[in-house]
Amino acid sequence: MSQHLTAAERGIIESGLLQGNSFAYIGKKLDRSPTTISREVRKRRAIVARSKNIYNDCLLNSHCRRLNVCPDTGCQGKCRSCRIHDCTKYCKDYESCICTELDKPPYVCNGCVFEKTCKKDHAYYSAYKAQRAYEHELSASRKGVRATVEELDRLDRIISPLVRQGQSLNHILANHKDEIGLSEKTLYNYVNANVFEVKDIHLPKKVSYRPRKQERPVLSRKEYKYRAGRTIEVFNEFREQNPDIPIIEMDTVKSASGCVKCLLTMSFVASQFLIAFLLRNGSATSVLEVFDNLTDKLGVQTFRELFPVILTDNGPEFKDPLCLEHSRTNCLRTRIFYCDPQASWQKPHIERVHVELRKIIPKGTSFSKLTPSDVTLALRHVNSEPREILDNKTPFDVFTGKNEKKLLDLLHLSPIPPDDVMLSHKLLNLRKR
Repeated sequence: MSQHLTAAERGIIESGLLQGNSFAYIGKKLDRSPTTISREVRKRRAIVARSKNIYNDCLLNSHCRRLNVCPDTGCQGKCRSCRIHDCTKYCKDYESCICTELDKPPYVCNGCVFEKTCKKDHAYYSAYKAQRAYEHELSASRKGVRATVEELDRLDRIISPLVRQGQSLNHILANHKDEIGLSEKTLYNYVNANVFEVKDIHLPKKVSYRPRKQERPVLSRKEYKYRAGRTIEVFNEFREQNPDIPIIEMDTVKSASGCVKCLLTMSFVASQFLIAFLLRNGSATSVLEVFDNLTDKLGVQTFRELFPVILTDNGPEFKDPLCLEHSRTNCLRTRIFYCDPQASWQKPHIERVHVELRKIIPKGTSFSKLTPSDVTLALRHVNSEPREILDNKTPFDVFTGKNEKKLLDLLHLSPIPPDDVMLSHKLLNLRKR
């Protein structure tokens, strides 16, 4: 029997947990040690955090109105949104979202009788996600150089002299397979990693091939710095842990050449609702002004509830995440994540909505005569179009929460009667340059 669990075995583990079976019972069914099952569940479980505030894990956080819980601070703001003092150390009503039962077998909420009523953090074991994580880990473990220095020296003494004689790696491996004990692909990887005395230049056939393009563009140190902790991988992990949190995708729509104006667009993924703001230019300062104005008019708490997580691209206008994430008073108002460079498909919802917007404002159109009222009119028509993904409801029909209505009133957005919807450049009479 293989030492690695299979997808079918992981399915049996998930089924057993749902039925409330012990690790010993599941292990006996799979002819595995109970320790193996326990280790698999703890390693592959997914935590679903109940608190959306990363600085305060209290169960009462969403509706707490306490002030001055911390002694001798003189603070006038709500304690739940404070990032300077930890109110959980002083408040007598504090109750953590962390469930202590998750520290004991079966370590997950699968099969728990209190699952639907419990308000604390949940943990689940999913066979599909566990198998996917295992496959990713297995693939990653087989990349790079994993041999010791002594082993590499031994291989170098065999391979380098023969390569200098004009022998290919395939030729060498055919005659020294038992001594080398590696595949031809691995040997090529080691040569690429420059762990031997011989280099790519010593392999004539390999040098004759044009190198493949890199899958991802190389980023500078500065770009790595602003993306640290905000990559698409971190975003996917965060979304798995917080499946109910609203996601907003953000982008810009450019004018024709010769005009510096552009549109800042945001699409609410769940409702497909699009909002846009006319920027005087495509700078980071212009984007920050929009965030600050919205925060001032809506309030930090409402902004945080409307825009908790924003996924965007790597445009220069978005490369100051700390300022975008925090208000003028240094309160956390959102979290910013970035797609991979040149990977617009990672934010597909806003790209799809842009198709509808471009029917009214075609590519090549100059924004020099575009006004905020024009943008508002275009948004009213775009969001009044029924969407198949919404069961033929319009984004206006779905965008109906209390905070959503505040945003609609602030932006003066209201639906257009179905027969009056116009998705054409004739709506604004904008001419291409």
